[in-house]
Amino acid sequence: MLSYPDIDPIAIALGPFKVHWYGLMYVIGFVGAWWLGRKRAARIGLKPDDIGDLLFYGALGVVLGGRVGYAIFYGFERLMADPLWIFQVWDGGMSFHGGLVGVLIAAGLFARKHRLAFFQLTDFVAPMVPIGLGAGRIGNFINHELPGRVTDVPWALVYPGLGPEGRHPSPLYEFVLEGVVMFIVLWWVSSRPRRRGMISGLFLLLYAVFRFSVEFVRQPDPQLGFIAFGWLTMGQLLTVPMALAGIALIVWSRRQPVDDAREAPPTA
Repeated sequence: MLSYPDIDPIAIALGPFKVHWYGLMYVIGFVGAWWLGRKRAARIGLKPDDIGDLLFYGALGVVLGGRVGYAIFYGFERLMADPLWIFQVWDGGMSFHGGLVGVLIAAGLFARKHRLAFFQLTDFVAPMVPIGLGAGRIGNFINHELPGRVTDVPWALVYPGLGPEGRHPSPLYEFVLEGVVMFIVLWWVSSRPRRRGMISGLFLLLYAVFRFSVEFVRQPDPQLGFIAFGWLTMGQLLTVPMALAGIALIVWSRRQPVDDAREAPPTA
């Protein structure tokens, strides 16, 4: 059993100005996506400068969708009691599933503006998303968030404020699966000719499988607990439609045109 690393959640403090590691993780995710997006922009007929516009749309989708999704899925009773709580972002609380919906809406608007097929754009964006997912999980770990369940595995960590028992470092599991593994798989697949929509479907399916699996060793959200069967969590329930949509999209993609990895001429 190991002691939890003593990492100050504040990365930079200059007088009253403080930068938290969690905020920096968002910056790392967006900057990484911006850099990789610029390198591949021509593949879907975009100019490198268009990627900044795309990231702006995506950032709005992540923040607005993530907050609204958290309020609905994980804090609905509090939202009903105090509707203004949804604006209290300093209290924390972001939902991946809500952020995903927000990003999809933003992608639809961007695709329409730049005359791109919707799944052509989501296939382009999907391999970049694991950078932000992985960075976000590191932020969760630094903040002592999303603790795992009690275990006796040799790498168990004693979470501050949760008693002397060792627990699974579940944010690190998600960092490896949702960040590293998903990035490698999606980046490799996207570098080869493939049917349109297949990468988007693969993203949904992989995330659903990884998240569903890790939830078995992650502590349920304290305000919800298990929502069915004595083991099903809200995180697992929300991944089920993702998995089904991913499978359906992969099957659907078999009848779609091939998008290869060669550069297309930029749009005007």
